[in-house]
Amino acid sequence: MVCAAVSLAGGSATAAATSLSRRPALDLHSRRLLWARAMSHVAPRLSSATVGAPTPDHDQRPARARAVAAQAGVRQALISLSDKTDLANLGNGLESLGFSIISTGGTASSLEAAGVNVTKVEQITHFPEMLDGRVKTLHPSIHGGILARRDQEHHLEALNEHGIGTFDVVVVNLYPFYDKVTSGTITFEDGIENIDIGGPTMIRAAAKNHKDVLVVVDHHDYPALLKYLQENQVDPQFRRMLAWKAFQHVASYDSAVSEWLWKQSSGGDIFPPSFTVPLSMKSTLRYGENPHQKAAFYGDRSLSLVNAGGIATSFQHHGKEMSYNNYLDADAAWNCVSEFENPTCVVVKHTNPCGVASRQDVLEAYRLAVKADPVSAFGGIVAFNTTIDEDLAKEIREFRSPTDGETRMFYEIVVAPGYTEKGLEVLKGKSKTLRILEAKRSGKNMLSLRQVSGGWLAQESDDLTPEDITFTTGSERAPTDSELSDAKFAWLCVKHVKSNAIVIAKDNCMLGMGSGQPNRVDSLRIAFRKAGEAAKGAALASDAFFPFAWKDAVEEACENGIGTIAQPGGSMRDKDAVDCCNKYGVSLLFTGVRHFRH
Repeated sequence: MVCAAVSLAGGSATAAATSLSRRPALDLHSRRLLWARAMSHVAPRLSSATVGAPTPDHDQRPARARAVAAQAGVRQALISLSDKTDLANLGNGLESLGFSIISTGGTASSLEAAGVNVTKVEQITHFPEMLDGRVKTLHPSIHGGILARRDQEHHLEALNEHGIGTFDVVVVNLYPFYDKVTSGTITFEDGIENIDIGGPTMIRAAAKNHKDVLVVVDHHDYPALLKYLQENQVDPQFRRMLAWKAFQHVASYDSAVSEWLWKQSSGGDIFPPSFTVPLSMKSTLRYGENPHQKAAFYGDRSLSLVNAGGIATSFQHHGKEMSYNNYLDADAAWNCVSEFENPTCVVVKHTNPCGVASRQDVLEAYRLAVKADPVSAFGGIVAFNTTIDEDLAKEIREFRSPTDGETRMFYEIVVAPGYTEKGLEVLKGKSKTLRILEAKRSGKNMLSLRQVSGGWLAQESDDLTPEDITFTTGSERAPTDSELSDAKFAWLCVKHVKSNAIVIAKDNCMLGMGSGQPNRVDSLRIAFRKAGEAAKGAALASDAFFPFAWKDAVEEACENGIGTIAQPGGSMRDKDAVDCCNKYGVSLLFTGVRHFRH
């Protein structure tokens, strides 16, 4: 700012000094000497009045008058907003409480249009906006008034010496950087220009000095602010909460800028050396996994998740509030069903798909998915990748358990990409507590985070589908087309089952699955027990290789009549698996891809 003032008052000598200071042929020391000599010719012409001289259209009141006014008890509020929601109410409310309003650019114009008396920032700083608006409030007359501690006499003396008044309220929000960079194609230069500098600086300054300055960044806090002032409340906790919210607001803003810049400069590397995940609470939950654990649900505001879909952005049409476990189960069901292209139903219990079926007739897919394990399906989550119409809604509402043909199936949650008006009406009639969610298809290429004690694990999401990999025949007998199709279906299902995972499937329908066992043999036996006689000639998929074959999982599968086995391979005993399958005439496929899920 001194340079700007000098250039206004210093004429040709200042211009020469500026030119000399920029000459690349001179080293830093030489440029400083030349600058000092040039400035020595200008300095005598600079009085304090010249440095601070207002342009003709500025307020002619001496700056010191502000300090006098402040000492006389005139309170000042600084308002600079990008989002001007409820601005008129705020401005009129502050003015009615005797505040003098200082404001910038468009905010000042909006306040004036609402009938609020406004002093523009440039009337305080005696400088117009500069550098296409990059410099508006970065000035001691602003930040001195924000940062000065009222309990420090030398702070107040400094303000008085320089004619600076104090600010009691600072209301600021920031350029809509997040909205700009997520609205579509935006140039790098345009993105840079939408990074707010003055706003975060004022917010941080006011939040640091919150003992003396009330800082507000959210229009939802305007009523509480006005009430606090009107009642002359003295509540340090209120001030601290506003300060916390201000710093959090800036931190979230900076995380978006940081994420965007990393993407622009990293060359596709998805693992930055450090990063911040901006979380925003969507709701408190009744409890966590168990009633004695408190819990809350947060949405992720990372730029990479904009329009990514998923359960976190779903809309609840009906039913009880979601619980911690509800979110986990719904997420598992939705991620699984989103993998399939044909009309599909997935039933999940405790995050494991216990029934999956694909059919052109989605009603049949629903019945088959429940039939795979009706005991587990009861009280589970049902997900569809097609719109639920009236006929499907009636089937969901009235379907009886295959175990006895009488008990109406009960579900915690139904998830789908959409509902017809009549379908939604029918489904709501099933139960007052049934949670009905509408979600967008889950996105691909996401960064997956998982917490461990004292840190986090980050990995790429497992997006591979059967179409992305090659199924290589390792046995003498090659699978038929229908067997290969069954193996691919089972392989897509087993990806979503907790390890150790085994899935038996046929004709695009899961027949049985075994999950979460410490050894693969136990998972295999559970899957066969659920599949029963239907397992004969079916396909079996394993999420990881078989460490043993003879008198182990592979031979047991062959003896149970399985027709095709799909596994990643990679064991030192893969040849045993091949020999075993050849002995029993079973087709063995190697995928070269593991699908562990812990």
